[in-house]
Amino acid sequence: MPTYIVSTAADRFNDELKHRIADGITKAHSRATGAQGFFAQVIFDEIPAGNHFIGGSPLKAEQAFVHGHIRAGRTPEQKRQLLESIVEVIISATALERRYVWAYISELPPSQMVEYGRVLPEPGAEEDWLKSMDEADRDYLLGMGAGS
Repeated sequence: MPTYIVSTAADRFNDELKHRIADGITKAHSRATGAQGFFAQVIFDEIPAGNHFIGGSPLKAEQAFVHGHIRAGRTPEQKRQLLESIVEVIISATALERRYVWAYISELPPSQMVEYGRVLPEPGAEEDWLKSMDEADRDYLLGMGAGS
């Protein structure tokens, strides 16, 4: 359901850091929303030198920018918890100063999202959505990554 794009300067994060960040963001999403971990995907976007500007000037400091696309229907409290958790995940994994971590959330109606070949359910209807699948698809999803 959610897609999180983590943008940083090229070669800023090694594979181990990427794994820690992806795991942390997935868990933060599950804790804040109650959705199973298999719905979350985290994509790392490395920005070449000279391709990131703030205020019209080339970036002069380390920066991490996280943009999450999530299903609409979450409460303001859930979204705030999610944003705060994402910032903490990045700070904890990278030791970046808080001012260099930016996080945004954009919401999409579930009826306009297809994942695993199916239109997504409204928040809170995930169990019924899973039950409507054939056993092979359900087992595939439940066997992925950080479930629950």
